[in-house]
Amino acid sequence: MTKVIEMVQAFAREEDGVALTEYLILLALMIGGVIIAVTAAGTNLAAAWSSWGTFWTDKVSYSS
Repeated sequence: MTKVIEMVQAFAREEDGVALTEYLILLALMIGGVIIAVTAAGTNLAAAWSSWGTFWTDKVSYSS
C-alpha cells in the first residue's frame, strides 16, 4: 500500500502530472458539452422529423 501512496505522491510532484490533470479536466468538460449539445439537438431534430413526417402523411392522404 505504501508503494501506491509513494507513486501517487511522485505523480503529484511532477509538472507532467499537473498538466495531465488539467487536460483531463478540460477533456471531461468538452465531453460534457458535446453530450449536452447532442441531447438538445437530438430532441429538436426528433420534433422536426415528426413534424415533417406528419406534413407528408397529410399531403399523401389528401391526394388519394
